[in-house]
Amino acid sequence: MIKPFQKLNVLIENLQIMKKYFTLFIFAFLLIACSENDCGCTTPPEEAMYFPPNDGNVTWETKTIADLGWNQTAVQPLLDYLNLKHSKSFIILVNGKIVMENYFNGHSATQPWYWASAGKTLTSTVTGIAEQEGIININNKVSDYLGTGWTSAPIAKENLITCKNLLSMNSGLNDALGDDVSPANLQYVADAGTRWAYHNVYVKLQDVIAQASGQTWTNYFNIKLRDKLGMTGGSWINSGDGLSVYWSTTRNMARFGLMALNKGKWNGNQVVNEVYFNTAINTSQPINQSYGYLWWLNGKSSYHLPQSQLQLSGSIIPSGPSDMFMALGKNDQKIYVIPSKKMVVIRMGDAADNVNLALSDFDDVLWQKINALYQ
Repeated sequence: MIKPFQKLNVLIENLQIMKKYFTLFIFAFLLIACSENDCGCTTPPEEAMYFPPNDGNVTWETKTIADLGWNQTAVQPLLDYLNLKHSKSFIILVNGKIVMENYFNGHSATQPWYWASAGKTLTSTVTGIAEQEGIININNKVSDYLGTGWTSAPIAKENLITCKNLLSMNSGLNDALGDDVSPANLQYVADAGTRWAYHNVYVKLQDVIAQASGQTWTNYFNIKLRDKLGMTGGSWINSGDGLSVYWSTTRNMARFGLMALNKGKWNGNQVVNEVYFNTAINTSQPINQSYGYLWWLNGKSSYHLPQSQLQLSGSIIPSGPSDMFMALGKNDQKIYVIPSKKMVVIRMGDAADNVNLALSDFDDVLWQKINALYQ
């Protein structure tokens, strides 16, 4: 039989336990409230995304390695590697602010350099702008805009090729005939959509947009994209074979990367609609999981390399973040965009290993060095 004083002790103990849990509940509630409201608590608000003013790159806010709590001892090994691998410039942005900006081998912040195939993503973005303005539809066949005979394929096969096929690199045209995109060099191999092959025929999208807009490609690009991002001084330079290559400063490449990080938005202005941009940075067709609309995608289960029909298992850059998407160009021109880290990384220069590959072991080693900054 429990005595009355024992019942009282049990009651007191239960009340003390309830008080303890009630106090913890109130404390947790206040923490949540403080994180969601401006109540004077010590929890800092999330830092707003920064966009540099369109002032010709005169002003661009910075953030230090120490500000981020990164590992300062990892900086010099990264710079040494970049210098060793024939780099000309390197930038890291976090939340839009410059964390690292370095130039090598006589290059400077004011000197332009070529984007090579990293510039394909400029064409992808402007294609999205043209579609949102209603002057093209990427599901329409290319011959709707350029007329028939823009390839040497049979008309029935040519009419299978849509603008989306050019964005996705599955036009079915022969990729083994070099960079020339004249009709005689655009030859049928397979029906559009059935074969993935990295091909410069994507440049025909620039002709589509010029035809549909009634403007030159350069003029439309400058008005709709370059000038809105403050990419001052950049220009398209003809390299022959009907191709133009974009040249700009490294900071201008970083501006484009920052727009990409923000899903097509620049300082509150939606330059290209987010639905299109999200589609562009996801798998565009079932053959090459690691390719969107002229963007390369990391973290997928398999990938194809340019000029190859082999399917390789795993991620393109194993040491790189799995959510990273990339603009990759000849001689290792790079834009890496990492949403999970609110980070953009730019590398311009000569070929890291004296070869002309857009993808090489350089990417994986470089990301090991970058990872050491914050791991």
